[in-house]
Amino acid sequence: MTILGAAELGAAARVLSSPALIRLITEIDDNGPIPPRMLTATLPDLTRSRARRAVHIARAHGLVQAGPAGGLDLTESGSHLAAFYDSTARWARHHAYPAPVSTFTTRIQHTLDHLVHVLATQSAYGSGADLSSAEAAGEDLPGHLIRWLTANPQLTQPVTEYEPAA
Repeated sequence: MTILGAAELGAAARVLSSPALIRLITEIDDNGPIPPRMLTATLPDLTRSRARRAVHIARAHGLVQAGPAGGLDLTESGSHLAAFYDSTARWARHHAYPAPVSTFTTRIQHTLDHLVHVLATQSAYGSGADLSSAEAAGEDLPGHLIRWLTANPQLTQPVTEYEPAA
């Protein structure tokens, strides 16, 4: 049984499934720190507002920090989240979930929704929930998510809303 309830899992899933956050974390993981004043150039598919909100959320949850020369870099928690995202996308790709052709972000979002549902069911009804579909291909995604959330309890707490500068 998980130590997190459905409300905590839901709060964490809302943060972790944000397309802008997924994009920010994986960009830094794949390509290294984002130099100062290069956020919108590095993430051109996001509006300036969405990119700044993702940075605000990531900072508030301890996922990014000031990197070399003042840019943005991943914290240890952010690096572990990037590894979870990679594992999740790998599992989803292996299972053609949610569809044979899906984006990286869509795979993470749908698989995370599935994991949260399975874990919430497990928490509500005891350990009888079937996790086998989420544990296939050598990935213990439910365990990986629970370990990460246990190490990062701030993700189950709300963040003060981001107010862009006027």
